[in-house]
Amino acid sequence: MSVPFRQNARIGLHLMKQKLKRVKYYPFIVEIEPLFACNLSCPGCGKIQHPTDILRRRLSVEDVVNAVEESGTPMVSIAGGEPLLHPQIVEMVEALTARKVYVYLCTNAILLERRLGKFTPSRYFSWVVHLDGLGERHDAAVDRAGVFDTAVKAIRQARERGFRVTTNSTFFNTDSPKTVRDVLDFLNDDLGVDALMISPAYAYEKAPDQEHFLGVEQTTKLFAEAFADGRRKRWRLNHSPLFLDFLEGKVDFSCTAWGIPSYSVLGWQRPCYLMSDGYASSYHELVETTDWDSYGRGKDPRCANCMAHCGYEPSAVIATMGSLRQSLRALVNTH
Repeated sequence: MSVPFRQNARIGLHLMKQKLKRVKYYPFIVEIEPLFACNLSCPGCGKIQHPTDILRRRLSVEDVVNAVEESGTPMVSIAGGEPLLHPQIVEMVEALTARKVYVYLCTNAILLERRLGKFTPSRYFSWVVHLDGLGERHDAAVDRAGVFDTAVKAIRQARERGFRVTTNSTFFNTDSPKTVRDVLDFLNDDLGVDALMISPAYAYEKAPDQEHFLGVEQTTKLFAEAFADGRRKRWRLNHSPLFLDFLEGKVDFSCTAWGIPSYSVLGWQRPCYLMSDGYASSYHELVETTDWDSYGRGKDPRCANCMAHCGYEPSAVIATMGSLRQSLRALVNTH
């Protein structure tokens, strides 16, 4: 039970309106990257590899609000880079939540404890803390000792202050079903976070480490075995049941890259935040001029091993909406 009912209802209503209006392309959620600068140099990240002049750029609050209003999205994920380094991040969050936009603010949590007092708990707001393993496993993933302990302490502080906290865990080919279960058990039971997100490691083209990304067969084997004992039903996973089935290899989907578009200091990224086939100056330009049918597994070789949520979670949601049985099944994931 991980997604608040009001939030699920709001998203469902948004999607239904688009369907009734016969809108072909529309956002489920917009990923906003107000900066690429970061206080970590994770070997699996391609964002911090940009040149210095780009790393110095920042989106303004007005830039972000305009992007949200143009796209009509009901929900945003603010990522980066490290968003807490942005000098206007508080104002950005306040401007969006005042418009009743659901905001997920992603952070590595190094600065979280020091910044908590500047934010106000809201049903429209959730922290998203990246934790890619327990203890030394996470510290190795971010290439800095002590980050795991700092993040756990900050999460406890955030929850004590009344904030909703979600975690996001990426798993690599060095993971096993046991390491997946161990981190999710810890986050779900010991730390008690509100919701958990998971992802197979995806191949950023510019990432320094290209050796530890998962292939499709590796991904489905890893998650099928990790979920085999029924724990999937107990964990507060912030995903549609069909997307979890997809990770296990029980179903397959085509990519719906337009469902979670990415807006950054460079503009609207084409076709998704994992690939850089140019940028559009507006949301409408992005959806109207991108050849969406040319992307996805079996279409573009760069997509061959991708099972990322930005392309396949929207596909799973669309499939859910088209099935009464799957819609009822998805209701179990609300509270």
